[in-house]
Amino acid sequence: MASARVNVQRSIAENRVVVPTGVEEAEVRIGERRVRLTNLNKIFWPELELTKRDLLQYYADVAHALLPHLADRAMVMKRYPNGASGKCFFMKRAPAPRPEWIETCSIEHASGSVIDFPMVQDLASLLWIVNLGCIDLNPWYGRCDDVDRPDYLHFDLDPVKGASYEAVRETALLVRTALEGLGMQPIAKTTGSRGIHVYVGIVRGPTQKMVWTFAKRFAQDLAKLRPNVVTAEYRIAKRPRGRVLVDYNQNAWGRTLASVYSPRPMPLATVSAPVTWDEIENGASIDDFGISNMPARLAQRGDLWAPLLANDGRFDLQPLL
Repeated sequence: MASARVNVQRSIAENRVVVPTGVEEAEVRIGERRVRLTNLNKIFWPELELTKRDLLQYYADVAHALLPHLADRAMVMKRYPNGASGKCFFMKRAPAPRPEWIETCSIEHASGSVIDFPMVQDLASLLWIVNLGCIDLNPWYGRCDDVDRPDYLHFDLDPVKGASYEAVRETALLVRTALEGLGMQPIAKTTGSRGIHVYVGIVRGPTQKMVWTFAKRFAQDLAKLRPNVVTAEYRIAKRPRGRVLVDYNQNAWGRTLASVYSPRPMPLATVSAPVTWDEIENGASIDDFGISNMPARLAQRGDLWAPLLANDGRFDLQPLL
C-alpha cells in the first residue's frame, strides 16, 4: 500500500500544472484545452501577500482530489474580483462568451426561469471558474441529471455569538453520536470560516425537501436534548447566546455550502478541510488548514472525503422520513 501511495504521488507531481510566475497574464495548456489566466499578480490575501496566482496554483495542486466532488453538479459562482478582503457577488448563469468546452447544467426555478449554471468537469474548467475570482466553490447538492435528489445530508455547525470553537467541536461530536445511533456514517470537515460541516452520504431518492424535513427534525430533537449547548433556532434574533447552531436549513433547495478543499475569504487563507473524528476530539482548529499546507496534507493522508463518492455505505434515508 505504501509503494502504491508513493507511485500515485509521483504521478501527480510529474503531471503538475504550473501557473507561471512573474507575469500578469498567461495561457495554460491542459491537454487540448487552453485556459487564459488574468490578473495573476493581484493580491487576494493582503495579510499573507498571496496573489490570485497562488489561488490558481493551489486549486491546480488539489484538483485530483477535488474534481470528483464537483463533477456533474451545477456551480454557484461567488466572485471576489478584488480578493478576500473585497466585496463579493453571486452569479448563477454561466457568463458569455465562454469556452465551448464549459458544460452547463440547466435548472428551472420556481419563477419559471431556466438558468444555465456552469459545471466543473476537469482541471481546465476548474481554473476557468477560479479565474473569474471564485475563491470558494459552491456546488449544487444534487447532480445535474436530477438536481432535486441530493447525494448527501449535511449540517452546518455555526457558533452563535459568545460560543467558542470548543463548543463547535463538542456539538460536532454530539451530532456524530446521534447520527451513528441511527446507523449513519458521518464524516466531517472544517468550514474554513467559523464552524464544522458534518455530512452523510445517502442513497439517492428522497427529494431535497424530504432531506430538509428530516434535517430539521433531527436538529430540533438534538437541541431539546442538549439545550445548554445546541440551538436549532433559525431566527437570528432568537438564537440563545453562546450556543452552536445546528443549521438544518442549508439543506433547502437551491442552497449551497463551500465545497471540500475550498479556500475561504478569511485573513489566513484557511481551507474547508476534511478532518477525522480523532482530530476533532484532539482539538483540530480552523487555522490548522490553509492553502499553504493542504496539498502536502492531501498527499500524506489522501482524500478523507472519499466516502462521499462511494456507493457502498450510503444510508437509506427513506424509512426515516
